[in-house]
Amino acid sequence: MSGEALRLDKFLWFVRLARTRSFAQEVAEAGHLRISGRVVDRAAAPVRVGDVLSFPLHGRVRVIRIEALPARRGPAAEARLCYSDLSPPVDAPGAAT
Repeated sequence: MSGEALRLDKFLWFVRLARTRSFAQEVAEAGHLRISGRVVDRAAAPVRVGDVLSFPLHGRVRVIRIEALPARRGPAAEARLCYSDLSPPVDAPGAAT
């Protein structure tokens, strides 16, 4: 079903990008997150397969494409299959520049 959607905060929590659902809500409502280029400031914003999320998290910008909508918060390996990480590479500490 192509019209299937999931709340943004639940998606972030289910795929383990946020440790708690309340932290996922804070991230979503901070106004720094974009869904396919559109700024979002509410936790209930719907996300769908194919959407690209970009947001700051833990000192870097994360860019992910949603590949599947999880039904629950499962194991990390299962959660990782729900998105593709498109984030820019992080330079390794001490790497020659």
